[in-house]
Amino acid sequence: QVQLVESGGGLVQPGGSLRLSCAASGSIFRISIMAWYRQAPEKERELVARVTGGGSVYYTDSVKGRFTISIDNAKNTLYLQMNSLKPEDTAIYYCYLPHGATDYWGQGTQVTVSS
Repeated sequence: QVQLVESGGGLVQPGGSLRLSCAASGSIFRISIMAWYRQAPEKERELVARVTGGGSVYYTDSVKGRFTISIDNAKNTLYLQMNSLKPEDTAIYYCYLPHGATDYWGQGTQVTVSS
């Protein structure tokens, strides 16, 4: 069993920054990929960024140049540095880890960008 615990969300003004963390614990033998998704009110959950164990990254177009995803393999912790935040970034952010035959999700952390 794997547990994902997110932290770092909150309320920030437009143009501000936040750093999300996702700590994975439990029976983890190798992380090949982890990702951040987000879901805004009345919208579908969308992929924000993805990183492989080898360091390859992907970003959705709307966050390119503003967000940075990284992974600390020694700590099994995923990060999302979010800069130049915009009101449209407001959403619940979820950590995602496919491991073995199971997809694991964190409980979500609220990010609100508002003046």
